[in-house]
Amino acid sequence: MTTTSSPPFVLPTAQDQTSIARHAILHSGNAGVVVERVGQLRPEFRSEGRLFARELSEYLNTNYAGIVTVFVYEETFGTKDRLHWLLHIKSLYAYETLVQMGTQDVGWRDIVLRQRVPDERGGGGWDRLFDGPLRETVLIPSAFGMYGTSESTPDSVSSDGDGAATFVVPVAQSQTSVPADEQLNSGNCGIIMHRVGELKYEYRAEGRAFSRALCESWNKVLAGHATIYLYEEAFGRSDRIHHFIHLKSLSSYYTLMGVRAMSDPETREVFTRQWIAEEKGGGGWDRMFVQSSLTDLALTPQHWGMYATKTEE
Repeated sequence: MTTTSSPPFVLPTAQDQTSIARHAILHSGNAGVVVERVGQLRPEFRSEGRLFARELSEYLNTNYAGIVTVFVYEETFGTKDRLHWLLHIKSLYAYETLVQMGTQDVGWRDIVLRQRVPDERGGGGWDRLFDGPLRETVLIPSAFGMYGTSESTPDSVSSDGDGAATFVVPVAQSQTSVPADEQLNSGNCGIIMHRVGELKYEYRAEGRAFSRALCESWNKVLAGHATIYLYEEAFGRSDRIHHFIHLKSLSSYYTLMGVRAMSDPETREVFTRQWIAEEKGGGGWDRMFVQSSLTDLALTPQHWGMYATKTEE
């Protein structure tokens, strides 16, 4: 008797959520601004909430292509039914276009104001789907010279292109020497590890220099398995930094663990280097961060039927 095995299941990536062409997608590598919006769904409306999130995202993607691309993620091992939108916006200039939706875009207003809960379940709009307020964090790609960093060599940057700006917009894919078409990003990766850490003010320059050096060493040795970008909070705590660690798949974490074990000489040098000058007390990277401020969260791109929710109708 012969048996056949089913092919391994491949998790859909976030870029599979949208119908727009791949070249038109904004993602964590080429966007000038990333807004992370987090909301906790009520368990009884877990399906309706996901349907709303995906419908609203795709409306923005198709009607505002080149301005914003929105993807929806689930917490891989965190709090169930907590959704994370990543809004990838071309620049802060482009954000002004999105603000006008509330009064000028009839289609957007229809999606937001539509009744989402049937009468037999009490009725109501999208606000009934969530437990508590939505929370947002605005992130911009880190660039040398920002926020008191001591490096003076600018990164490669891209212009906003609208003719109104004299400042060019940094993009995260320019932080690394790995070619852009070989990088993983929020659109084509299987898992995003979101790492947050708060730097001590006196080591803000050293901390950013360490973080960028670590990202680049990992990007080179982990090419094909992971790509890491560094972001700053635009309107939050000025010395809280964010890493997006884009993994090809969840199993790629094992490869990351091997590099973290300092099997790579360049990574070992970054971790063991004395980043803090003797006149400031000396020391390595472990002195730079506020105690217990480093946290990790894994995000999986949302796909239909996930966690036994209803599928797209």
